[in-house]
Amino acid sequence: MSKQNIILGDAIEQMSEMESDSYNLIIADPPYNLGKAYGNNNDSLNFNEYLEFSQKWLSQAYRVLKSSGTIYVFMGFRFISYVYKILSENLDMHFNSWIVWHYTQGIGRTKGFSPRHDDILMFTKSTDFTFNLDDVRVPQKYYRNRNNMRGANPGDVWQFSHVHYCNGNRQAHPTQKPEGLMERMILASSGSGDKILDPFLGSGTTLRVCQQLDRYGTGIEVNPSYVEVAKRRLQQPFTGFDSVDPRMKRIPKDLRDKIIRDNYLHNHKKWFLSNHENEIEEFKEKVTSLYNENEKSYNQQKLFEEEEEYYF
Repeated sequence: MSKQNIILGDAIEQMSEMESDSYNLIIADPPYNLGKAYGNNNDSLNFNEYLEFSQKWLSQAYRVLKSSGTIYVFMGFRFISYVYKILSENLDMHFNSWIVWHYTQGIGRTKGFSPRHDDILMFTKSTDFTFNLDDVRVPQKYYRNRNNMRGANPGDVWQFSHVHYCNGNRQAHPTQKPEGLMERMILASSGSGDKILDPFLGSGTTLRVCQQLDRYGTGIEVNPSYVEVAKRRLQQPFTGFDSVDPRMKRIPKDLRDKIIRDNYLHNHKKWFLSNHENEIEEFKEKVTSLYNENEKSYNQQKLFEEEEEYYF
């Protein structure tokens, strides 16, 4: 049986037929009610209709989420406060983080400031929930003996580029999310073999990431065209996720001791770039540039080979 399951249908109707307390993690990117063309009418509702829609799907999401589970909800600024209220007050969930996804390009405006971020609400069903910090750390800026060189907490402001139209993984979907964005949420809030639900699957990003991270993914999508897009993505060979937090390629400064530096760099790929083979060459170039190692020494050649683990 495939670990990735795509359901064609309405999110509320399909979730209502699912077993309660059955998913470890829910990642939801619902329509923002901005009038975009998704092949359904849920993005052009009046104010009260949209609030009713939000209450219904969030109630079903709460029901199917396990007691130790987490939900991440993408939402635009017009309705995010109302979604927060539903999660916090109506459903009595536990607020954890208000994440800002910052991107470098967005809608241009001549009167007012151009939007350059989306918001993501992170709520848990209880105070006993999964959070794998070691799986989502980012490299330190500087090497210090007192620092945890395994990396730092990434914080609640995340920078991932949009999946631009020149990107080979760009799909025919108006709001396709970067794979690296989903990777962080899935790694942080679930474990290998856990069950993940995306009630608004779109182009299939969540399931594509689940496929590579050994999770069971279920996606619900109302538009048959997007279902076909998602199915095709799951059949493509994997060469690395289509986006990465720029900090993942950061090399700590002041690694002057070559033995310590080589040990750290050997682990960098495993710690920070294990799903980003397509970024390794750029990282190697940065290492060479930063430490002026213009010739490939024995240690430089061995940095990315699978050898015994090093620990500090």
